[in-house]
Amino acid sequence: MGPKLKVLHVIPSLDVADGGPSVAMLRIASALQDRVNLTIATTGAEESGVAGFPASTEVLRFVRQSKFYKVSLPLMFWLWRNVRKFDVVHVHALFSFAPILAGAFALRYRKPLVIRPLGVLNSYGRARRRANFKRLSIGLIEGPLLRRAATVHFTSEQEALEARSLGLNLRETVIPLSVNVEPVGNPELMRQLFPQLMGRHVLLFLARIDPVKNLESLLLALAKAKASLPLLRVLICGKGEKQYVQALQRLADDLQLGEVVIWAGALHGVEKAGAFAVANAYILPSHSENFGIAVVEAMAAGKPVIVSRGVPTHDAIVQAEAGWVVSTDSESICAGILTAFAEIPRLARMGNTARALVEREYSEANMGVRIHRMYEQITS
Repeated sequence: MGPKLKVLHVIPSLDVADGGPSVAMLRIASALQDRVNLTIATTGAEESGVAGFPASTEVLRFVRQSKFYKVSLPLMFWLWRNVRKFDVVHVHALFSFAPILAGAFALRYRKPLVIRPLGVLNSYGRARRRANFKRLSIGLIEGPLLRRAATVHFTSEQEALEARSLGLNLRETVIPLSVNVEPVGNPELMRQLFPQLMGRHVLLFLARIDPVKNLESLLLALAKAKASLPLLRVLICGKGEKQYVQALQRLADDLQLGEVVIWAGALHGVEKAGAFAVANAYILPSHSENFGIAVVEAMAAGKPVIVSRGVPTHDAIVQAEAGWVVSTDSESICAGILTAFAEIPRLARMGNTARALVEREYSEANMGVRIHRMYEQITS
């Protein structure tokens, strides 16, 4: 065996508030710690970032000059001087300063480039967020990078399928993300923090609060379901733009969900583990996800899940009988909740199936082997 590859990962942010992409980067670093020499370059303050990176991983954080596009001139100069020193450059996200610049330098210095798009090539995201800007940017910037990349790292077949509609003729590698199957958290901690959960059945939403997550339809569904499920409480955990969160809370009040919905804010560490532990099931009715790492975390905690077809793991969930798949409208979500909570003991049995699915398909070791093999193939 030769010397370890030197691999540079570039991601715009590792902020806790950015949710899944930051957590995924932590998982990737953990999976690769004994396989490659890994450096991560990002922007933002250390105190706002996710913690727990392996000691062998070098994490470099650079000051931003703007929130939009997460521009960082110090990062630009560092990339200009250092990209040539690495064997592989693996960037995360598009339509952002850091990965685009790193990708351009990688091509300039003829270094194999891997691009993980983070779902931004999905049709939902392209159509609803700065659609005209993205169309122009893909034509001028992202498209040429994607076509020239050694491979594009998709985390699901569904993400790859949607990207193909752009007609860019990409070289693709599909490698799902992983989670650690941790010991079960303490449900009593959450009951102490939120006494409203005592003696109740709990449905958990834990994710970044953003319009793509479709919380509006979830709240409408709860208004329809609450009369049939008087013991149901819904724990909503996450952080989002203040005005948007307040609008959701007003909607919940208008729907008279004051006793049903508990707004817990962002949870981490033992509190996050406690949220999974106290829940009977987890729900994510998103319009679109590139992977949906919180869904897999919930299953790893032994919880069945209710997900939309916008969550790429939905086929595996149905096949394993680890949960239910719904459409994104409130009627379908309501039906899914009513079906799931019609028989509480069944939820525990399905949770065991969900945990087995994660151990089989989404282990850290499996992801590490596959990413390392990808690096070896593009450098050989």
